[in-house]
Amino acid sequence: MASSMLYSLLFLLLLHQSLFSTANLLHKKSLLKQELLSQSHHTPLNDTPPTLFFEVTKPIKLPKTKPCSYHILQHDFGYTYGKPPVLANYTPPSHCPSQKFSKIVLQWNATCKGRQFDRIFGVWLGGVELLRSCTAEPRATGIVWSVEKDITRYYSLLMKNQTLAVYIGNLVTKIYTGVYHVNVTIQFYPDDESDVVSKSDALVSKHHSPADLILPFSRKLPLNDGLWFQIENSTDIALNEFKIPQNVYRAMLEVYVSFHENDESWYLNFPNEYIEANNLTDTPGNGPFREVVVSLDGKLVGVIWPFTVIYTGGVNPLLWRPITGIGSFDLPSYNIEITPFLGKILDGKSHKFRISVANALNVWYIDANLHLWLDNKSTKVEGELLEHISSPLAVSLISDFKGLNGKFLTSVSRSISSTGWVKSSHGNITTNWIQNFNYKNSMLIGSDGDLQIVNQIIHFNDSVCAQLPSSSVHSTESLKKFDLYFYYNELDDGNGTSLSHENVTLGFFEKKSKNVGFGLSKSSLRNVQNGQGHMAVKNNLVVSGLGSTQQVYKYDGSNFCYFRNVSSSNYTILYDEEGSTCRRGTRSHSGFGLSRMWSSAAQRAFLAPSLLVNGKVV
Repeated sequence: MASSMLYSLLFLLLLHQSLFSTANLLHKKSLLKQELLSQSHHTPLNDTPPTLFFEVTKPIKLPKTKPCSYHILQHDFGYTYGKPPVLANYTPPSHCPSQKFSKIVLQWNATCKGRQFDRIFGVWLGGVELLRSCTAEPRATGIVWSVEKDITRYYSLLMKNQTLAVYIGNLVTKIYTGVYHVNVTIQFYPDDESDVVSKSDALVSKHHSPADLILPFSRKLPLNDGLWFQIENSTDIALNEFKIPQNVYRAMLEVYVSFHENDESWYLNFPNEYIEANNLTDTPGNGPFREVVVSLDGKLVGVIWPFTVIYTGGVNPLLWRPITGIGSFDLPSYNIEITPFLGKILDGKSHKFRISVANALNVWYIDANLHLWLDNKSTKVEGELLEHISSPLAVSLISDFKGLNGKFLTSVSRSISSTGWVKSSHGNITTNWIQNFNYKNSMLIGSDGDLQIVNQIIHFNDSVCAQLPSSSVHSTESLKKFDLYFYYNELDDGNGTSLSHENVTLGFFEKKSKNVGFGLSKSSLRNVQNGQGHMAVKNNLVVSGLGSTQQVYKYDGSNFCYFRNVSSSNYTILYDEEGSTCRRGTRSHSGFGLSRMWSSAAQRAFLAPSLLVNGKVV
């Protein structure tokens, strides 16, 4: 009890002492990333097997039926940067014995050998994005990795002829030799006939089922790039004009985002006043807060405060070999409920969605999918927006710096609430959509710009509640917490050699509850990743380095559980424990409790740099 209180006090003290980033730090890390890739490799042994890279996540819960496999694409992605996406004709799986499916899974399988950067890529079907991901960085002996994603929500899209598009902007030179050999397959799992929904629950089931129509919010082919929009600054806008059928009774916008170049590590960016005071150039600024803003015909309908995905080449690439960063192989998408606003867009006319990013620097890749549920017994649905309340951003920045050393604390909050009704053949349905956000980022710069410490916490909560005519309620609630701890210190070791040390902790926590008329279901996810790395650089060449990662993943659902505790160092798995038993006696949906998930080493790394004298670590 006493140690817990002491840790809490130390944590609060560190928050108030605050943490941030250094003059040339981001530039240095970018150089180290390139140097690491450019260093000489030993000639591999011919019999050395490729290394399996993976992202820790729970397995997809599959039906007992035998899947029907559909291989869609095989391609070798060599020099593809600035070239059109690879295309393939897609037709519904008529070869499958059954034409009704309860689960559909996308499988991405890839291999690579040599040297190569991490590359962001996307998979689209009919302009609708199915997957946003990052490639693994290869080694001389080769790597393999795979991604499996449940794409059942795109059911209606998959039942029509479409064009599949895949884009990886890869460069191949004499130095960067890695070619990505890719296979894309879809597994269709037939319906389990024993799983029957009663007629009395038909409307509730329909409300929860995949959308009847999905419209793309992406750039149209032909292109020499991905189908995503590129947001270069805070005034850039991704714009899409659309017209929906007049018998829509529910609508939801699914948004994909990824951040790159000067905003790849936006959560580390300096406040502009610090940059200006120190006359820094080529240094990313605009502070460490970003908000993705979605508006409909000029009215804000929802926002996204994204999870801090670190790609496979981020911070110290050795950290992510073979365990990759949370979300790096399957970047999360974010849902914005549009149903309360249907009364504004069911007029048969064209309307406009706009997406922008507050404080953005180049570059963000953004697109979206508009999911629509249709009333097949009506040609026209009526609706009205009853209430829309959007509080302005409440932003606080406390800064205290002298020269290149300083402390910064950024706090932001916002809430959004919308209520509207629609009248269809199902009767009147009233929907309430709520978002609540809270953000804190504490930063410290020390050692004249060679030390950076960052602590960031994002609370991202949303809920949808639909009151159905039968007086039953369809509701979903998601309470998310995104945690980031980052430590970087660079020391001059003399003789042209510099040493860097990196510690990173990522935490993705979510508590979900769902009531779809068949009872209440709950789930909780705790996903915590700790990484420690160091590198020695001499004459712009990484001469030595090491990365170690530990991860604990715990999912606890109403009828499915999963646990994995895995650790790696220098490409080698040290231990790997996995289980799927639900322990009801110890199950808890309370508090997120990051400190209990941290290893003692991670806690020591977190606390140790808190003592500074004249900007130096002591």
